[in-house]
Amino acid sequence: MPTPAAAPGAVPAERAAARARGLTKAYGTGETTVLALDAVDVDIARGRFTAVMGPSGSGKSTLMHCLAGLDTVSAGRVWLGGTEITGLRDRELTRLRRDRVGFMFQSFNLVPTLDALENITLPLDIAGRRPDRDWLDRVIDALGLRDRLKHRPAQLSGGQQQRVACARALASRPELIFADEPTGNLDSRAGLEVLGFLRDAVDRLGQTVVMVTHDPGAAAHSDLVLFLADGRIVDGMEHPTAESVLERMKRFDAIRGAYEGDGSAGAAAAAGDTARAAALPAERDPATSADGTGGATEEV
Repeated sequence: MPTPAAAPGAVPAERAAARARGLTKAYGTGETTVLALDAVDVDIARGRFTAVMGPSGSGKSTLMHCLAGLDTVSAGRVWLGGTEITGLRDRELTRLRRDRVGFMFQSFNLVPTLDALENITLPLDIAGRRPDRDWLDRVIDALGLRDRLKHRPAQLSGGQQQRVACARALASRPELIFADEPTGNLDSRAGLEVLGFLRDAVDRLGQTVVMVTHDPGAAAHSDLVLFLADGRIVDGMEHPTAESVLERMKRFDAIRGAYEGDGSAGAAAAAGDTARAAALPAERDPATSADGTGGATEEV
């Protein structure tokens, strides 16, 4: 499948919240090597909502992890704003993630013994920083959490828990929010609410959001959809609708099926998923993290 000559959504460096050039990620060695990302060039424009889609094993979550500094790269360069993060030491990456990036995961990663407000401010508390009260109030009101702040996670619905996770991602006013399948554990109504809040975070709060998803309906809330296949960005779509995204995915599936007529594409995807699962740490509790991502606590 050919790669476009110019990366979809390309913007000048000064307008990019994140960007990568020649980003390559390989898992394993020798005959067992799986190329998860293959010399990817990508720009994430500031103040926009970008969705990343692709079949299982296409590299979409790996791309997010590398852009966010959650995983190392095998080759290429990655920048967050004007800071090149490839080559940074672990402590420097922890500080960068803590101060400049927000995260949302499919599992909510809320601490069960803390109430909603304490969960929201947890990364700031760990960093020893006071929240900007005016900003925090805007986030809490935008997410409709004012009357739930003293509730613990067990007292909240799934949608409310993900709203708390969204508020936690926004609390430090990050430059960029990464959301990995944020509606995957929600029913359709709660999922639509969370997607609406992410859309509002961009439109009303001026945030930048990158969301990995497999759902055309979720992708339709974005400004730009990037399509990945076999570790490469193969297409982009501005102003998507659920119908147009679904049609594009069907076209890719048909082309891929013809290209991999012997069925090896599915095997390769499965091998890629297995390799990544073995290489990446399990999703962790933010209570033990210095940056709110669930990483190991460091002195910072």
